[in-house]
This record gives sequence, structure tokens and C-alpha cells, in this order.
Amino acid sequence: MFRKVKTKDKEIDITSLNDILHTGRRLINIGYFMAIICLVLAGTYLLREWHILGYIGELLRVISPIFVGFILAWLCVPMVSTLESKKIPRLLSCIIIYLGIILFITLLCWALIPTLASQLADFAQALPDIVKEITSFTDGIFDSFSNSMFSSSELRNNIYGSIEGFAVDLTTNLPHHLFNFGKALISGGLNVVLGLMLGFYVLYDFDKFNEGINNMLPSNWRDGYKDLTNRLNSSLRNYVQGVFIVMFLVFVTQSIGLTIAGLKAPLLFAMFCALTDIIPYFGPYIGAIPAIIVGFTMSPIVGICVIISIIVVQMLENNFYQPLIMGHTMKLHPVTIMIGLLVFQHFFGILGMIVATPAIACIKVILTFIDEKYNISDKVVGDDNN
Repeated sequence: MFRKVKTKDKEIDITSLNDILHTGRRLINIGYFMAIICLVLAGTYLLREWHILGYIGELLRVISPIFVGFILAWLCVPMVSTLESKKIPRLLSCIIIYLGIILFITLLCWALIPTLASQLADFAQALPDIVKEITSFTDGIFDSFSNSMFSSSELRNNIYGSIEGFAVDLTTNLPHHLFNFGKALISGGLNVVLGLMLGFYVLYDFDKFNEGINNMLPSNWRDGYKDLTNRLNSSLRNYVQGVFIVMFLVFVTQSIGLTIAGLKAPLLFAMFCALTDIIPYFGPYIGAIPAIIVGFTMSPIVGICVIISIIVVQMLENNFYQPLIMGHTMKLHPVTIMIGLLVFQHFFGILGMIVATPAIACIKVILTFIDEKYNISDKVVGDDNN
């Protein structure tokens, strides 16, 4: 009798212990979630109050060729390492990778720039008609409310004033806008060329550069530094490469869909959709709005076909592009990403939404590394059990 009771009590103790461990791990996960949010809020607040972001932006504009070169070299390091593993010398590996990059950029510019320029010119010529169609479409909407108790005259005047002001500004200042665009394009092109040149040297000496930083650290920090940088590089590099591939696939499929839909300047709108797609969750909707508006100004059928094209591309992205290419690269909960997007957008606008996901991922990697280094979760669970 005594042995049975003792055995039963022992089983109850083990079950209770498992429940405590499970609850402790849940509390730790919630703690990670809250810590990430607090760090993001504190960091963005300090960046805004101390005006650090403005200084960083100015610094990046000045050293943009170096920044472009470093990012390019950082992305190409795994490919060079793969070629080196096949007994190809590092210098030759760098040359092969760079020739491939230059060939890809050349073919892309040769295929897209003339078509984009032609479609942009056609869109600029059709812009007055598009504005008239938008005005008449808006007028029809307000006329439907004319017999109701809702007074829409002030709102109508404000919308018309905004549309007309935009149209007048775009048509009268079009040469100025084109000049600024050409100036920025030439300046950006020169920065890219200089970045490519600098990136080649950085890529060739990347391991030496990383080894030099490692040697400057105290000896007891070096293993941790190597482990942490490997984790950050792996997470961010996979994310950036995946984003570029997904953007390219969205651009190609969206171009085909919008061309079939009969939209004016389909490549222009497809490129805008691909660029905004870098913003998780909100980006596809931001990119779709201009295409849908222009489509409905052309005709209801074109507008409906544009919506169908955008829905089909989003289904392809959600069900094929993202799972196959991105997978679980960031390993972040959707709620964490949404909160990060809202916080970064509040402080830094569109640029903040672009960098929110990789920034949060870096914070999570650092917190996980600290937890594994100092066994914080085990200590918390141990304290709960005691």
C-alpha cells in the first residue's frame, strides 16, 4: 500500500514538473517577444531624438560607393567560397563572379531601359486624359451622394484641388523633374560603377578584413564574435538574396499579367509593384493601388483585369515564391513583424518599413546568442522549479 502511494506521488510530481517546465518556456518566449519590442522602441526613439538617422543618411550618401561595394562583396562571399572549394584561385573566382554580375546588369539594362523609357513617355502623354478620367470617376461617386444628407462639396473641392494641383505641377515642371531624374540616374550610375570597383577589392580581401577585426578583439571574445557574425551573416544574407529573387519574379509575372490586362506602361507599374514588395504584408497593397486606379480610368474591364492579375501574382508569391525561396529565413512570428513595421513606419516612414524585418531579425539573433552564452532561460526555468 505504501509503495503504491509513493509511486503515484512520484508520477504526479513528474507531471507537475513537466507542466512547470512547459510554462517556463512559454514565459521565456513571451519575454523574448517583449524584449524585442522594447529594444526596437528604445532604439528608434533614441535614433529619432538624437537625430542619428539623419547623420547616418548623410554619411551613407557621402560614402555610398564604399557602402555599395561592401554590400555587394558581402553578398558575393558565399559564391567565391564555393568556387574556392572547387580549387579555383580566389582572384579568378572574384573575376568570374564579377563578370557574371556585369553581364547580368548589362542584359537587364539592354532589355528594360528602352522599353521603360518608351512606356514612361507614353504614360506622360496620356496623363492629362488619365487625370480627366479620375476626375469624372470621382465626380460620379460624389453625384451618387448628392441626394443624401451627406455634404460632399467641401471634400469634392479638396480632392479636385489636389488632383489639379498634381497635374499642373507635373506638366509644368516636367522638364525640371526629368532633369533631376537624369541627374540622379547619372549620379547613381557613377556610384554603382565606383561601388563595383571598390567591391572587387573588398571581396578579394574580405577574409583578411574579417580576420583583422577578429584579431583586434580580446582572445576570450573571438569565438563568440565568430559565432555571432556567422549567424547574423547567414540570416541577413539569405533574407536579402531571397528578397531580390522574389522581387525579380514578381516583376516578371506582374509584367506579363498587366500586359495581358491591357494596362498602359505595364513594365513601369510592375517595377513599382516589385519595389514595394520588399515591405512585408503592406507592400503588395501599396504597389497595387496606382495600377488599379489607372486601369479603371482606362475602362472597367481593364481595371478588373488588373485586379485579377495582381491577385494571381500575390497567390503565386504567397504559395510558391515565398515558401520555396524565402522559407523560414527570418524565423519571426508574423505579429512581431507587424509590430516592427508599425513602429519603424511611425519613426522613419517607408525606409523604416523596409529595414524593419532584418533589424528585428538581427535583434532576435543577438538575444538568442546572449541566451545561449549565459544560459538565461535555463536559469529562469531553474528558478521557477525552485
